[in-house]
Amino acid sequence: MGIRLIVLDVDGCLTDGRIIYTAEGDEVKAFDVKDGLAVASWVRLGRQAAIITGRRSKIVERRAEELGIRHLYQAVQNKEERLERLLAELGLEAEEVAVIGDDLNDWGMLGRAGRSYAPADAVPMIRERVDRVLTAPGGRGAVREMIEDLLEREGLWEEYLRLWSAV
Repeated sequence: MGIRLIVLDVDGCLTDGRIIYTAEGDEVKAFDVKDGLAVASWVRLGRQAAIITGRRSKIVERRAEELGIRHLYQAVQNKEERLERLLAELGLEAEEVAVIGDDLNDWGMLGRAGRSYAPADAVPMIRERVDRVLTAPGGRGAVREMIEDLLEREGLWEEYLRLWSAV
């Protein structure tokens, strides 16, 4: 069966969790390109990716589009419930999903996933809840580390490397 879908939180996972506002009130977020390459590669391998986040941001819409993430859910109050609906829509079992989260609003969906991850700088309760605490902090390679762990577990490492080889 294996992992067919990864679910990503944004603030604290895809970003370092900081929210920066300009003097004009515009929001600024920084994304790690290494995380992005891994997400785009996961999608190119025929797997699926989703973002489930508690905040709403045009920046996140743009990033999801750039990475080929087709399932984007923003301003979600109950992430576990949204994950359950997504699983039903896609015809997937919980065991086919890996989730990364860093804070208490991710608690439910982390407990529902077949495989769960947290960045190194996640809050202590989340670090205790997940299957694996990553060595990288949020927004600085944690998502990449999660995906590469999954690629190794799923036996997809060679196929992943072929995506980027000239041969």
